[in-house]
Amino acid sequence: MTLQLQVTRNAMQLDVPSDLGMVGDAVELVATHVPPGTLSPRRISFNLRTALAEALGNAIRYGTGEDPARRVTVRVELGGDFVRIHVVDDGHGFDSRSVPDPTQPDNLEREYGRGLFVIRHLVDDVAFNEKGNGISLTLRAV
Repeated sequence: MTLQLQVTRNAMQLDVPSDLGMVGDAVELVATHVPPGTLSPRRISFNLRTALAEALGNAIRYGTGEDPARRVTVRVELGGDFVRIHVVDDGHGFDSRSVPDPTQPDNLEREYGRGLFVIRHLVDDVAFNEKGNGISLTLRAV
């Protein structure tokens, strides 16, 4: 399956099938269309790619339950000195405040919560929509 990225001057949008095998292609498609000079090459190649892969993987795994009939929407806002990525699924959502800190001793062996921990350390700002089925990641030029 081929992904179709819709690109306008200040935005991009991509609908991704609920298939974990599509995450890499989706991330690469978005990353290669970020205009030069918006973010440093390192922030695009590592921070953006890793954070988007985690957010998209979480949306597919937990939000849509890897149901191939469902989709996850990725919308990217392009500013002169920032990139803001919105990943939204059609799931029930969750309370981001209830995710346990994976660095606490009782949680070290659990896999739950590590993706959000990584995301929070790779981007400048993380926000969730009210329903909890959408995350916004902001990366600023350094």
